[in-house]
Amino acid sequence: MPTFVTMKPLTDTDYIHALIAEGEHQQQDFKFEISDVRKIAKTLSAFANTDGGRLLIGVKDNGKIAGVRSAEEQYMIEAAAQLYCVPPVNCHWQTFLAEGRTVLVVTVDESASKPVYAKDENGRRLAYLRIADENILATPVHLRIWQQNGNPRGELIEFTEREQLLLRLFAEHDRLSFNRYCRLSRLPRRSAEHLLAKLVRYGIVELLFEGHKFYFRLKS
Repeated sequence: MPTFVTMKPLTDTDYIHALIAEGEHQQQDFKFEISDVRKIAKTLSAFANTDGGRLLIGVKDNGKIAGVRSAEEQYMIEAAAQLYCVPPVNCHWQTFLAEGRTVLVVTVDESASKPVYAKDENGRRLAYLRIADENILATPVHLRIWQQNGNPRGELIEFTEREQLLLRLFAEHDRLSFNRYCRLSRLPRRSAEHLLAKLVRYGIVELLFEGHKFYFRLKS
């Protein structure tokens, strides 16, 4: 006869401990508290522009559970998502009682309308990406990629002299920063942004992030 094993239900504490054990990564961030809606909007933008993610509010950077201190933090999350992100970010939250303290888990969906911008203290709209456990400012090339992805019309790629020059440059250099590519190609920055974005979308060129800088190279 088959043997049936009764699984012990996962408690709130077990669940939060399991999430904390993952550490901070591309789709998870710890926040001790929410004191600035703009900073939270930056994280929401990064998650929404990448693969979505999860915020654990009431958890310190070292993984210790501190708990949320007031219900106001939930309202600040909502304000960050709806008022400080453009377009608004779709997120939902759930509270868990772990070690006698309340932890707020906020799940952020990947946006279908990229880029999602976050408003800074000067009212500027900036878009972010989530790379490893950091929120990184998106480059103009990223913005072009999202813009082109949102264009319903198809686009044929033609290997004109500009494209051929780019391929020759990559044949001579393992990788190129955007500024160096502009200098070597002598293309206007907007033209260079458009061309690189198009080649990234078509899988010919890929973006690398090393040493807190973005580089481009031929995709192998």
